[in-house]
Amino acid sequence: MTVAELAHTVMSDAEGGAPRATPTVSVFIGLGANLGDREATLRAALAAIGRLPGTQLLRVSPLYGSAPVDAGGPDYLNAVAEATTTLAPEALLQALQSIEQAAGRERPYRNAPRTLDLDILWFGDCVMDTPALTVPHPRMAERAFVLRPLADLVPDRVAASALSGVADQSIQCIAKADWVDSPD
Repeated sequence: MTVAELAHTVMSDAEGGAPRATPTVSVFIGLGANLGDREATLRAALAAIGRLPGTQLLRVSPLYGSAPVDAGGPDYLNAVAEATTTLAPEALLQALQSIEQAAGRERPYRNAPRTLDLDILWFGDCVMDTPALTVPHPRMAERAFVLRPLADLVPDRVAASALSGVADQSIQCIAKADWVDSPD
């Protein structure tokens, strides 16, 4: 599926009567992939996120490579995106899951290898815990592949002690923040 087709599919799904939050909210979204053309998949996902109704992609962290945590399979490529949105948290989650599905995401078992993983890390100052969504993301403090890219975008929100707590996890910077705009 092309980026344009992916964005159109997601926009159609997200516009299907999903409730919108009134104010514009800053959100941070974790991206990961360890199957297929990982970098192309992440680029397509970012393009699709930027085309969601009421959503604007602001910036993207450098691209990181990391070994799977609590799982097997090939190494991941990971990044974090900062965006603003007028979508409600549940509507954004639904739209992100549609992007995952369009990229061929399957969920055969917990922590299975995946073509694409999109997680809402922070949704403004929202704190919520429902069966479908927990914000802030409940395991982000345990994952170097989340904290390192977050620290690149918002160093004042990621404590040095949090980074040292995941220092034993294998992670390396693969490309600077301009990887999204660089040619394939």
